[in-house]
Amino acid sequence: MSPDSEIIRLQGISKSFGPIHANRHIDLRIHAGRIKAILGENGAGKSTLMAILSGLLQPDRGRIYVAGRPVRFSSTRQALNMGVGMVYQHFKLVDAMSVAENLFLSARQGVWLSPGKMVAATHRLAARYKLEVDPTARVADLSMGERQRIEILKLLKLQSRVLIFDEPTAVLTPLESQQLFKALKEMRRQGKAIVFISHKLDEVMEIADEIAILRRGRIVGRLDAAAVASKAELARLMVGREILLNVEKTPCESKQIVLKVERLSGGGLGDVSLQIRQGEILALVGVAGNGQKVLAETLCGLRPPAAGHVRILGASWKRFYANPASSDTLSYIPEDRQRLATCLGLNMVDNFLLTTRLRFCRGIWLKREQAQTSTRHLVKTFGIQPDNIALPVVQLSGGNLQKLVLAREFYRRPRLIIAEQPTQGLDISATEEIWDLLLKARERAGILLITSDLGEALSLADHLAVMFSGRIVGAFAADDAQNIASIGALMAGIQPAAGENSVRRES
Repeated sequence: MSPDSEIIRLQGISKSFGPIHANRHIDLRIHAGRIKAILGENGAGKSTLMAILSGLLQPDRGRIYVAGRPVRFSSTRQALNMGVGMVYQHFKLVDAMSVAENLFLSARQGVWLSPGKMVAATHRLAARYKLEVDPTARVADLSMGERQRIEILKLLKLQSRVLIFDEPTAVLTPLESQQLFKALKEMRRQGKAIVFISHKLDEVMEIADEIAILRRGRIVGRLDAAAVASKAELARLMVGREILLNVEKTPCESKQIVLKVERLSGGGLGDVSLQIRQGEILALVGVAGNGQKVLAETLCGLRPPAAGHVRILGASWKRFYANPASSDTLSYIPEDRQRLATCLGLNMVDNFLLTTRLRFCRGIWLKREQAQTSTRHLVKTFGIQPDNIALPVVQLSGGNLQKLVLAREFYRRPRLIIAEQPTQGLDISATEEIWDLLLKARERAGILLITSDLGEALSLADHLAVMFSGRIVGAFAADDAQNIASIGALMAGIQPAAGENSVRRES
């Protein structure tokens, strides 16, 4: 197939979920040797469209053409057989197996596969596309970037002609992101078609050849990436208004200590110490899987400290969680908003009551009408759409679901906030709103912001700490330019030549 020839054509694709129209009459062409970026706000219909293209969902109306012939993808396996594969944010690998074994796990090459031949074939495939991996390494020992390369190689081994990437850099270090871009460009050079979904507009401008913009389920713009003058222009085209993500971080007085962690160890953590005062945002940055989740779960009462000391709002960990209050306390905004922060089958009111119900109880009775009134007020204040509070939250987009979680937790008037990846996977408009909310909240609370987005950390934080392999390997003020330049290396476990940093330990 020659470069620039059409591989996939979507014609009149429509998909609805009850009253919600996720995709409306979408026409899209995907060409060999081109990288097409799909942009849109949360709820614009990107995920639904990619689920249809990869065979996970079937459209209500419209047709899919492969090399000019109409097809129907009734499953992801059928889409793979037709050369269309997707690299998901959550990797589907067997940790106990080697890289080569994962690649050949679904091979249809007889009962017996020679380990030596598997390793050699993996070497050849990785070299062809400039995806560096060790075929003999155990997946459990690999970084997130290395695991992602295996997922890509799995699709390339199946001779996929169209590869779909959904927020591929969300779990990568800056260096790993650049390595991924090199691999994408090599795949493009060899005639693969790439569909690239990202909310990071600088990435889109760096990697894409062409851009399609979705808004409310419709394609509202198609343009060559070379014709886009700036990120601001791209944001305006995507959202329909001017968005610059230039937040005003006004100075805020630091007050009493609201969180103090001393030599916390266990569960993958090693001697972690940090503290946060009211009026401060401490950003903890690092690649996912380096102990951030264990730290957050310990601080939020989901697991006891194995060793070390944790004081929350002046109380020991055990005393604080013996009788938790419903307000003036700690609020947790978990990374997994769909399975941990909310119950998707419940409506907005019931999800609002998950952490606020004590405020609406009189004895054994629940004052439900008051809860409904408060939910309506929050939905209006936070601009949550759709605004029907009886709607199951499974029908909300990622951005609106996150705003519901924030609305609920801020209603509790917390004095300490643990926010894990609060804007991951959110569009630039929702990100702007959430950044503003966090900055306003720091006037009353201390905030631990756990994020892999350096731009977010530098925009919001007063202090930064870098986490690698369960330890804090560097900590400094947000205006410390010299140390900030070393963050990328620290995230990869590489210590700068200068002396080590240490987190402030004030009494």
